[in-house]
Amino acid sequence: MGENTRTILLADDDEDDRELFGDALQEIADAALLHTAGNGIELMEILRDRSVVPDLLFLDLNMPRKNGHECLSEIRKQDDLKDITVIIFSTSFQRDTVNSVYDQGASLYIVKPDNFTGLKNVISQALALYERGDLSKGKRDREKFILRLS
Repeated sequence: MGENTRTILLADDDEDDRELFGDALQEIADAALLHTAGNGIELMEILRDRSVVPDLLFLDLNMPRKNGHECLSEIRKQDDLKDITVIIFSTSFQRDTVNSVYDQGASLYIVKPDNFTGLKNVISQALALYERGDLSKGKRDREKFILRLS
């Protein structure tokens, strides 16, 4: 694996969204290794088993069985998981939700774009922020926490 290889874990209950994310990621960062979880319980099992140790976790908030809020809370409470860079990746955009996940320690909030080009754009921006170290814990200003296409 080259030095630009990143392990990315996507937790999203929508199979089409997972597939599109994978296609977009392959086009912009073909060296990245993508693993997926279809719900929050599956995500937490993957993280607890250490079967995947992600550099970045893209986390959907609205999932059945265990939602993204519950997963983020669990991740931040566990010493061996708390430093994972968590990017919220959601269709919903409500200020209370954004503030809540910011306070819980998410690194970035991405509003899912409604087209493939936009998806590639936001993933590319998130990867660039990660590479520059701008998503490190405590580095993100609340004003720069949200990434969405205008």
